Amino acid sequence: MASTTLLLPDWLIPVEPDRAVLAGHGIAVRDGRIADIAPHAVLRGRHPDAAERALPGCALLPGFVNLHTHAAMSLLRGAGDDLPLMAWLQERIWPLERKLMSADFVYDGSALAFAEMLAGGTTCCADMYFHPEEVARAALSMGIRAAVGGTVFEIPGAPPAQEMLAQALAAHEKYRGEPGLRVMLAPHAPYTVGDDMLRHLAAVAEEADLTIAIHLHETRQEVQEALATHGMRPTERLAHLGLLSPRLVAVHGVHLDSDDIALLAAHGVSLAHCPASNLKLASGFAPVAGLLEAGVNLGIGTDGAASNNRLDMLSELRLAALLAKGASGDARALPAHRALHAATLGGAKALGWDREIGSITLGKYADLVAIRLDSARLAPVFDPVSHVVYAAGREDVEEVWVGGQSVAKKLQLANSTSKSDLERIMSRISQWRLRAAGVISGTNTYLSQE
Repeated sequence: MASTTLLLPDWLIPVEPDRAVLAGHGIAVRDGRIADIAPHAVLRGRHPDAAERALPGCALLPGFVNLHTHAAMSLLRGAGDDLPLMAWLQERIWPLERKLMSADFVYDGSALAFAEMLAGGTTCCADMYFHPEEVARAALSMGIRAAVGGTVFEIPGAPPAQEMLAQALAAHEKYRGEPGLRVMLAPHAPYTVGDDMLRHLAAVAEEADLTIAIHLHETRQEVQEALATHGMRPTERLAHLGLLSPRLVAVHGVHLDSDDIALLAAHGVSLAHCPASNLKLASGFAPVAGLLEAGVNLGIGTDGAASNNRLDMLSELRLAALLAKGASGDARALPAHRALHAATLGGAKALGWDREIGSITLGKYADLVAIRLDSARLAPVFDPVSHVVYAAGREDVEEVWVGGQSVAKKLQLANSTSKSDLERIMSRISQWRLRAAGVISGTNTYLSQE
């Protein structure tokens, strides 16, 4: 008979039903899933032999779903600061990746990122990068749930697009039996992938039932160049090519107009909002209020550490809520409960995972985070959801579970295997830094030779 564990917080924030906060309630976890939800005393009566994990002063909520990141780029944290997007890509990031890219780079950087995410309460992420099998392997080692996106480019110097697509499909076949892993197709952007390949990716995704993630309308320049080259805006072009559907996750969506938003809504597209990265690269402010009003499903992502410097969903959540208010002039544009929905169930829905994760619901996986709200700097608590969104930080994360397994406590990994792997990777970080520094010091020379 499977053992049962009771998790007993002061507050339970299930996300479903909307706006619910259950004081004095907890959950029973069995076989990695949520088996019961009830007041503490009722749970103890129903499960007298269960182990207990008391969580006084804590709110228990679904683990965060980071809807967009480039995990391996944690090894490039701080290597390209204070540059606009295209200069950041062309003058710093792409030259670094050309010199450093390898299976080891992707594995080490991904594992480092997953450790950071887990410690801060992120239990699931959607990644977009090269060597998808290495990303998947790192996710399994660290114990995070992941939608692994195999990047596809069609630019000079990149591997052939068909080769990158083949890597993604190979990873899909290899890991299709892993409940904590899914594979996505990840064309980088409309300006780096041509029409024929985009059509092909749409057909492959439909046949294999895969999610597609793509950077879209990230900068004003992208839109202007699309109009000049194709005679239409990027969203309209994707509609003509058959990419707009409920399986598409559009990333950023900063420079969307009302017609773009209407297209996304009509086709059931989800949007991954990455406010910190958009600010740091001076890309602009996504029209969150308009997207929500149109009914577009919204998730939240950190983007990669090279363009954000942190993979911290709590800080991203707060920033998303505040920016939506400031950009729209409406203090109710993204209220706390709606923001939390985006960071949990909204992200899960975008990935087609909402029947399994994203809320504290009977039968779903026990992907959870306990956030301590009883410190002096967080007192008093009127609304635990408000505190999670506007007041708490990742230093307040008490414990994190994926599939009912404790994976992090007080900002430290809890699993001995993942801790050992992280220690091994940390011993190599200085080597990666020195190699990256060598590329940076010669960047201008390298670019002038292309």
